[in-house]
Amino acid sequence: MLKNYFKTAFRNLWKNKFYTSLNIIGLATGLATCLLIMLYVMDESSYDRYNNYADRIYRVNNDIRFGGNHVDLAVAAAPLGPAMVKEFPGVEQFCRMVGRGSFLVRKGKENLRERNTTYVDSTLFDLFTLSIIAGDPKTALVAPRSLVITESMARKYFNRTDVVGQNLIIDDSLNYKVTGVIRDIPARSHFHFDFFLPMTEVAESRDGNWLSENYNTYVLMRAERPSPPTNKELDEMSDRHIGPQLQEIIHQGMDDFKKSGNFIRNSLTPLRDIHLYSNKVGELDANGSAQFVYIFSAIALFILVIACVNFMNLSTARSANRAKEVGVRKVLGSQRKNLISQFLTESMLITIFSLILALGIAWLMLPYFNHLAGKEMLLGAFFQPSTLMGILVLIPLVSLLAGTYPAFFLSAFQPIDVLKGKLSRGFKGSFLRNLLVVFQFAISIVLIVGTLVIYNQLHFIRNKDLGFNRDRVLILQGTDALNTQAVAFQNALRRLPGVQSLTMTGYMPVQGYRSQDAFFTSPALDQKSAISMQRWTADDQYVPTLGLQIVQGRNFSREFPTDSGAILLNEAAANYLGASSILHRKLYEIVTLKPTLSVKEKEIIGVVRNFNFTSLREVITPLSIHLGRETGNMAIRTRRSDFTQMINQIRNIWQGMVPGQPFDYVFMDDQFNDQYKTEQRTGQLFVSFAVLAIFIACLGLFGLAAFAAEQRTREIGIRKVLGASVGSIAGMLSKDFFRLVLFAALIAFPLAWWAMNKWLQDFAYRVQIGWWIFVAAGISVLVVALATVSYQAIRAALANPVESLRTE
Repeated sequence: MLKNYFKTAFRNLWKNKFYTSLNIIGLATGLATCLLIMLYVMDESSYDRYNNYADRIYRVNNDIRFGGNHVDLAVAAAPLGPAMVKEFPGVEQFCRMVGRGSFLVRKGKENLRERNTTYVDSTLFDLFTLSIIAGDPKTALVAPRSLVITESMARKYFNRTDVVGQNLIIDDSLNYKVTGVIRDIPARSHFHFDFFLPMTEVAESRDGNWLSENYNTYVLMRAERPSPPTNKELDEMSDRHIGPQLQEIIHQGMDDFKKSGNFIRNSLTPLRDIHLYSNKVGELDANGSAQFVYIFSAIALFILVIACVNFMNLSTARSANRAKEVGVRKVLGSQRKNLISQFLTESMLITIFSLILALGIAWLMLPYFNHLAGKEMLLGAFFQPSTLMGILVLIPLVSLLAGTYPAFFLSAFQPIDVLKGKLSRGFKGSFLRNLLVVFQFAISIVLIVGTLVIYNQLHFIRNKDLGFNRDRVLILQGTDALNTQAVAFQNALRRLPGVQSLTMTGYMPVQGYRSQDAFFTSPALDQKSAISMQRWTADDQYVPTLGLQIVQGRNFSREFPTDSGAILLNEAAANYLGASSILHRKLYEIVTLKPTLSVKEKEIIGVVRNFNFTSLREVITPLSIHLGRETGNMAIRTRRSDFTQMINQIRNIWQGMVPGQPFDYVFMDDQFNDQYKTEQRTGQLFVSFAVLAIFIACLGLFGLAAFAAEQRTREIGIRKVLGASVGSIAGMLSKDFFRLVLFAALIAFPLAWWAMNKWLQDFAYRVQIGWWIFVAAGISVLVVALATVSYQAIRAALANPVESLRTE
């Protein structure tokens, strides 16, 4: 019986090759999209699961409100991890990481800059499953000036991996001994370091300061007590330790601190949730987004459903052609369950053929998809057990989704109705079929609106007045390698005709180092007089080089020696202090806590216009700029847009002063754009998905239009004989589809508005969703749909009426 089902199904599909091809192409496109997104979702969901203790590892977070500022941190105070081991019996071990910053590593006669570096506790291997190739994991990170490196770094600097005991020269002067080599950190990890240095070198990690949060802290729960401490228990522990230190500094305990609306709260994030569910200040790597995983999963489902709808529509639209077959089968004794099995077999055959084609499409499109999604998924991912299981599940799922309704619909025909011709209504007879077409185009319109909104927001970001000028600014990185030659290097660059101005600092209003500190308007350090703000160090050329605007007072000047104790504030800080003019007011900064409390006075000499020094997702917060020497980077404003000659000139000066040191540079405009790579990729993916959805929907529409024209062959012939024009006939066949697209737009517009408004809420500075976006999306889909239908309509209208009437 089963063999007969397949044989009959294959013959029927071959007989109707045109409609079969439409179904297979549409379904294959939907399945290929579904497979690619399935790989993406599996990749995003598998971060950090390589760790054997992944289900027992948690990261400690800090949520702080103080001095009018609120920050949500992925870092904690240095003593918090050790305290948790002592005070919570369920905590077995802790491990902290704190950035080392980039350093130079000598290779032969030159230095190479390495940026993936960190200080880490010797307990690293107790928590994280990092496969060690050489060395003892228990002692590798104990002694000062020891170093654990990855396999790639061992091959890079020694051309082999058995390098335990070998030395590396760091920053031209520090001799480090390699005490361990590990496999490269897996790609699906929330941190990717190549150099691990012992935490024993960081004096701050042992000073017991609970008011400085700089350490990514992880704790391992005991297997017999895997439940972590509650947030309340963590806060109670922190309060016990923070309270005395607050009392010493601001002369108030935790109760008074909280009554003022301030707080310091701790929480835990499971290791496996960090990549998708954490986007805090101080993350070790750029994390993903659970929101995008849900959105793309929904898009995959919708596109697959659109493809299945095509099958359902074409199958039920051609019901009149299958009615005689069903009637004859029933007269000859076929039961309904046999007919249902027959039609489901046809559906399964189409699904299998589509899946084979889909695998080929997905294989060809994987490199392009990797580029769009910023992934490095390999072709072998299609043959992983989980992927194969998903593919096997797709076959019966899609077969049932696409074939169940047609199977029950067609098998329900009664022989007497077939003989009376009651099933010849063709295209016009199905409310459900029209509803499914509306669904297809509603999804397409939502995707187009999403694409337009995303690109409109990106255009807004690129063209918004940020309060600083990022055009024609070249940033030299790692200029601390100049040491005593920094001033001579600056003077040499100023003599170049293409250089307009330059400044040396590590603080740039794009991606870069950030430092938050507390200041007080009273030397008594009363918390009511506190303001929490960014603390940046810069020279007197910082403001003009970056195009900042002074709205009150003046900039730093070499003509005023007292400017060493001066400070510039942004408007956000000035507004928080609440005075119409704050020039010459004093602020007080804590310099040291131990062994004695030391405070430094600062005089406000100017206010700069607010500028966006973080992503446009965040509001501008208080910021202070202090005059000082900070040699991490150098920003150079140029007079021309042709950088090639000038960069070569700067490189020659650099190599003449610090030969063997790496010459690294980046354009500020590129650094700014890098902050929005996720949005750019999302926009490109939305474009791709929208095109696919419209393509699949139009395949179904093409088939429905062809069938509608076929069913009305006689009517078209009579109308032409009576003098109807080609245009009127094409309009007659198109108007039904025109109405369906309009209904789809009415449904899609409010849904798209809600979804994109929700997405835009992630940005503190955002565009408004204009009416033109919905008009453009509706017209785009309408034009594509009518073009698809018009081809078949005009083809039918141009047919010879004699031939059409002769067939009757």
